[in-house]
Amino acid sequence: MSKLPEPIRDDIAHAVRLEWWTIFWQVTIVIVMALVMGSSQAMKSAWVEDTLGLVPAAVFLLALHFERKSPTRRFPFGFMRANSLAFLIAATALFFMGGYLIYDAGMKLIAQEHPTIGPIEFFGEEIWMGWLMIAALIYSVIPPIIIGRLKQPVARRLHDKVLFTDSLMQKADWMTGLAATLGILGVGFGFWWADSVAALVISVDIVHDGFRASKIATAELIDGAPRKIDSDEIADEAEALKKKLEDKFPEATVRLRETGRYIAAEVTGVKPPDNPPTREELWPGKKQEAWRFALLSFAE
Repeated sequence: MSKLPEPIRDDIAHAVRLEWWTIFWQVTIVIVMALVMGSSQAMKSAWVEDTLGLVPAAVFLLALHFERKSPTRRFPFGFMRANSLAFLIAATALFFMGGYLIYDAGMKLIAQEHPTIGPIEFFGEEIWMGWLMIAALIYSVIPPIIIGRLKQPVARRLHDKVLFTDSLMQKADWMTGLAATLGILGVGFGFWWADSVAALVISVDIVHDGFRASKIATAELIDGAPRKIDSDEIADEAEALKKKLEDKFPEATVRLRETGRYIAAEVTGVKPPDNPPTREELWPGKKQEAWRFALLSFAE
């Protein structure tokens, strides 16, 4: 961590602060949603998604803790892959919980369960419980949207997929709030099925996020070529770095892999040069991003 440029260390510190803010606001949201959830399936799904919103933030902080540790005898390469493992944990949690919610909402839709959202006494006045649910949903989307937007530029500069996936989930929280609100209003107008349909929409979105993230995380853990931060395609800078190494060592085989936020290159089939080029000389992009090129090894 000490070898990282000062701006990157500042970005990491900023990301840590944002994740702690995420945990604080998500905890308040989970509490508020639990207080007004009632028997609504849409509210239950939205509450579960808000609870799952704690997972990426927590695993990011945990992974960063291990990433900062020095190599040991048992882990001589250090803990740079802790970030990749954290990413897979977050993605798997999303995918399986989303699958369960789809099953749960689907069974209630098939069974034609009619949710009841009745009146409640609030400060001496009797009001429809649905209005409190909608108020809670509005509250549940405002902090995540703001924090999610703040995370995205930081995640791109750090090339941190855990942070980026977290930011996308939070940025898209308005869809969860809208779907749940429509479901509650639908029940209020007598459409009993609206609640379960809204829950299904939210659940499918959770599964989509989890599946997309798990594909990228799995590629990292099985030494796949470095991927773009926002897709499963090979990163442009990885392609350019590979070509630059192949041009410099035309008789060699060049392989790249991603280790968390870092890239490692292996050049096989040539004798290691007496004066190997520095990572700044080889990095094809902006020189201030050369910190990502963490390892260059040779093997005859």
